[in-house]
Amino acid sequence: MPPGRTSPPSKHKLPSVSPGQQQDDDVVRVNTDLVVLNATVLGKDGKFVSGLRRGDFQILEDGKEQKLASFGAAETPFAAAIVIDTSGSMDSRLTLARSAAIQFLDGLRESDVAAVYNFDYKVEQLQDFSPGRDLPQTAFGLRAKTNTALNDAVLRAADDLAVRPEKRRAIVVLSDGGENASRASSDKALNHALAGGATIYAVNMSEEGPGRDIVGASILKTLAQKSGGKYIETPGGGKLRDAFTSVLEELSHQYTLTYVSTNRERDGKWR
Repeated sequence: MPPGRTSPPSKHKLPSVSPGQQQDDDVVRVNTDLVVLNATVLGKDGKFVSGLRRGDFQILEDGKEQKLASFGAAETPFAAAIVIDTSGSMDSRLTLARSAAIQFLDGLRESDVAAVYNFDYKVEQLQDFSPGRDLPQTAFGLRAKTNTALNDAVLRAADDLAVRPEKRRAIVVLSDGGENASRASSDKALNHALAGGATIYAVNMSEEGPGRDIVGASILKTLAQKSGGKYIETPGGGKLRDAFTSVLEELSHQYTLTYVSTNRERDGKWR
């Protein structure tokens, strides 16, 4: 579950206005210490656990227990950004990556939306957020080339998701995990994902076996685990289908908890 963050109060100076203007142009400042957590609970079998109650949850912030202000359970629509690696190292894996993207899109509900991106040394959006279930035609003409800007792709997808109205947001990365062309660091990309409430699900598209790139796998694992998502090591077949089924169920259900933090420090740090 991604951590929450509190921000320092605004220090913008209010413009001077005449008494007549004040009546029409009142400025209201509001500070809040309310923290909202969207939680997904999975059992040992990896499936969503339904039927939990308020008393089943305990919230600790920096080791201190927090009092729940509200609790709710809901089935909710989500927005997903599918990010396809088309760099040179993916030359023999592009067909498999497209198949994985199609498989994920097939599992969306009518209320869900998805956008599709590809990246090599640059990031491009192939399809804006849409309820459509088909991979855009441009995706079938993609060719593997040049270097890998994975961090930039995650950052771009996270920023686009951040302005979406859906409460649940996900980035599905289809890549072998290489990184050698981004302007953004992995920490910056991850922070943008956390700030935008996006969970990363990373599928390692490289061939399984002793020849698999350990560094690439580590990059994908870190992005997934630190954002509260999953690392999927199987790029195709029944295992990938089962993994996507689990991911889609996880994204479709959530518990929402709120509390008023006892921490009065507005230092902008992650809790």
